[in-house]
Amino acid sequence: MAQGRGGIRGARIGSGPMGESERGELAPRTAVSFWCGNGHRTQITFAVEAAVPPTWDCRNCGLPAGPDPDDVPVAQGSAPYRTHLGYVRQRRSQEDGEILLNEALAKLRGTI
Repeated sequence: MAQGRGGIRGARIGSGPMGESERGELAPRTAVSFWCGNGHRTQITFAVEAAVPPTWDCRNCGLPAGPDPDDVPVAQGSAPYRTHLGYVRQRRSQEDGEILLNEALAKLRGTI
């Protein structure tokens, strides 16, 4: 026995089939495949008149993917984490740091 469930599930009363006659015709499309460095294939459908981008993010791993499976784009390397001292060393040499340290110590000692 159906136990009180109706025969039509997931539809409103009075709704009919929704086909192309109600929505209109679909735009002409083209499918483009993109491959990432891990060998994943991502297929994207574009309108025929749309410009196809040179790269697309892989749905599986997030690496950049290109349309040529033999020439996949290389992921941009991210800069390593750098501490505050690392940034200071990038801007100043060791000699400059020694001079600044000696000036700061002289101020603290009251000799300047």
